[in-house]
This record gives sequence, structure tokens and C-alpha cells, in this order.
Amino acid sequence: MSLFVDKQFTSHAGMRLDFKIDCDALTGSDIETLARIVAQKHVFSEVIGVPRGGLRLAAALEQYRMTTGCLLIVDDVLTTGTSMEEACAQYSRDDVEGVVIFARGLCPTWIKPIFQLEDWAGP
Repeated sequence: MSLFVDKQFTSHAGMRLDFKIDCDALTGSDIETLARIVAQKHVFSEVIGVPRGGLRLAAALEQYRMTTGCLLIVDDVLTTGTSMEEACAQYSRDDVEGVVIFARGLCPTWIKPIFQLEDWAGP
């Protein structure tokens, strides 16, 4: 299994994309390390993973929850931001932050990518 797959596919939002970022290729150790990186920058009391891609990262982040802090919504890959926006809309909180492992395009201001692809490599 490869992290970057050189074939066309259709994204969650219905976009045709020239390559896929398959975060299922990340090992458990990779996800644990990414969770530690996220926890160093975000104080959160609750973490929600966007199904299906964000669930492993959310599970790894559970150990870093604090008694106070924001609601943290996480996903593996952001292309248009539709999945993250849909997840955020389910909660009526002002203190929501988002994190994605890879961003294929620009993120809304409330979402921070760990890895940001440049415009020429994006969607």
C-alpha cells in the first residue's frame, strides 16, 4: 500500500483528482507521532474524527485531552473542506478548531494542516 497513489479517483465532494493520498498507508506509529505533534499545538477537551479518514487520528489524540479546551475536529486529507465543514456544522460551539494531516488546497482559517501541498500539486 502506498501513501501516494498515481491514479485518478473521485473525492468525497465529487471532484476528479489526478492522484490519491491514501492515509491508510500510515502505520499506527505514524499516526501516534502525528497525534503528539498536534497535541503540542492544540489544547482540546474533546476530539472528533471525520469518518472514515479522521477516526484513527482522533483515537490517537484521546490520550491528550484536557479538562478544558476547544472541540478539535480532525481528518486525514482536506481537498475542498466539505467534510470538515459538515462535521463542524453538527456542533453549536464557538471554540472549534480543525486539523488535517494533508491539505490538497487552501484551508479555512479554523483548520490547520500538518502538511500543506502547494497550489501546483493541489486538487
